[in-house]
Amino acid sequence: MFLDDFHSVQDGTIRITARQGSRFAKEVAGDFNPIHDPDAKRFCVPGDLLFALVLARYGLSTRMRFGFRGMLGDDVAIRFRESGSGTLDIVDAGGKVYLEVERAGPIIRGEEVVEAFTRRYVAFSARNFPHFLKPLMAEKGVMFNPDRPLVIYDSMSFELRNLDLDSPVMELANATLDVSGKRGDALIAFDIVAAGERVGGGSKKLILSGLRAYDEERLQDFIAEFTRRMEDYRAGY
Repeated sequence: MFLDDFHSVQDGTIRITARQGSRFAKEVAGDFNPIHDPDAKRFCVPGDLLFALVLARYGLSTRMRFGFRGMLGDDVAIRFRESGSGTLDIVDAGGKVYLEVERAGPIIRGEEVVEAFTRRYVAFSARNFPHFLKPLMAEKGVMFNPDRPLVIYDSMSFELRNLDLDSPVMELANATLDVSGKRGDALIAFDIVAAGERVGGGSKKLILSGLRAYDEERLQDFIAEFTRRMEDYRAGY
């Protein structure tokens, strides 16, 4: 399956190295958040990789909610822990929870459909910055610290009303940012469209920490460096 290069399974546990997590972020999602660089001091496995692993193993339920509860570091042994109520967690050997998943409704298990949905969602999700967040920060007059940007994936949920997912795409429906002191809660709502028809929708929540006054020049410098890193990586530098 297409996720084989981005994790390993040993003795019933899953491991994701910093290199694997970073490759998934950059090569599958197109996510160049510095927190996913393999040498980042606070490296974090992309939440969307955990999302992808859940769908690959359990299929695509018509109603799903993902709550991210911790930052998963390099090469930590994790496993799926199921309950009888349709929920499951991703936990480490000590029982620390990194992801909580709620599922309900019919399940789509076709590998091609699940992979297509996964790829389209993570590509949409990776557009957090600068596509979605920059205009929100400009509107509110705040920005994250460009020297230590910290944008945390809090949760995501979606509901499908049609199981016929022919080449699904995710389209931005609405985006808001609520600011309280140095913290911001961004909510990004999206439509799920297949064959030109809206077949569902969902939203994701991001937490922005260390907010400060908006500085267009500094943010543009950050975007330029962000773009350079992305282009260099894709060019093989």
